[in-house]
Amino acid sequence: MYIAMNRFRVAKGSEAAFEQVWLGRDTHLDKVPGFVEFHLLRGPEAEDHTLYASHTVWANHAVFEAWTKSEAFRAAHARAGDHKPTYLGHPQFEGFEVIQTVAK
Repeated sequence: MYIAMNRFRVAKGSEAAFEQVWLGRDTHLDKVPGFVEFHLLRGPEAEDHTLYASHTVWANHAVFEAWTKSEAFRAAHARAGDHKPTYLGHPQFEGFEVIQTVAK
């Protein structure tokens, strides 16, 4: 498995707007081969921002890479730049190969 995360520093007072953008968008992920699951995570608050992360789980790194080059990816991210005032700086991408999974 492969986990892809983008971390966002959302400006104080913009949290509700940021969440609405994510909750209201069509991700197109349900049509993508190898997609497992998605989570939008709200993390700790700092003085000037709240940390969020988008967290997707993929069958492997190759299907994630294929997603990033797909028409579905372009459609899902077509309006991403429209909401830049809600977050500080650029999202920070982090990708991880899963080494161990423990499930109940």
